[in-house]
Amino acid sequence: MTLTPDFDTLGVAHALADAARTAIAPHFRALDTIENKKDGADFDPVTVADRAAEEAMRDVLKTMRPDDAIHGEEFGKQDGTTGWTWVLDPIDGTRAFVAGLPVWTTLIGLVDGRGDAIVGIIDQPVLDERYYGSPEGSFLRTAQGEMQINVSKCDDLREAVIATTDPFIMTPPEQGAWTHLRHTARIIRYGLDAYAYARLAAGTIDLVAEAGLAPYDAAALIPVVRGAGGLACDWRGNPAKPGGQLVCASSKGVLDQALISLRRSAN
Repeated sequence: MTLTPDFDTLGVAHALADAARTAIAPHFRALDTIENKKDGADFDPVTVADRAAEEAMRDVLKTMRPDDAIHGEEFGKQDGTTGWTWVLDPIDGTRAFVAGLPVWTTLIGLVDGRGDAIVGIIDQPVLDERYYGSPEGSFLRTAQGEMQINVSKCDDLREAVIATTDPFIMTPPEQGAWTHLRHTARIIRYGLDAYAYARLAAGTIDLVAEAGLAPYDAAALIPVVRGAGGLACDWRGNPAKPGGQLVCASSKGVLDQALISLRRSAN
């Protein structure tokens, strides 16, 4: 089902981001406890800030969009009746948050009835950078104002700056594909989580490739990248849906070169 928004989608998304900023602010570099969401040896951190931010965003939706569905990382799914789903990751990059590094972000995506992400926000409060995108374009909002952003003009993977969060969480075939990209590109960066996609939209990174993403990891990213003129697809080259294997690029030239390797390990 294709939906046409009949409400101020970006206005609601900004209200959610504002609420998350307020909830998170007291906890950055001031955590008392860090919990593990997983049993056993694997450590998947969650903090009071993650939960407080998602609760704050859900409270905003109760007032502004009570009939929309919600899919949040911390509190799961809530059904709705409108066909719209707000996909929320209160702190993407909780490991960076715990380490006191300002590369974590709050992710807010709006998904239609076909599962396509229409509106996205990537918010980094410490740097006071809010990247947001829709079919009307992508923008960066700071204390100095707002400016439209666009991807770089890079058209050759050999000249590109590329990023992934952590290649060691990939499967062995996925690691092999990434290794080929790493040996081809000019500059490689790690550990940026969703912030890498924000900087791709703003023109300083040319390609980001990741795997094993949940819907709340990816829904906000796709509209921001596409609104800035970038491309977002799965590792087979199909238009991206939120989750799974995702590759975003500044140009068809960079993307086509990357897909030669990524298709070999596509799910």
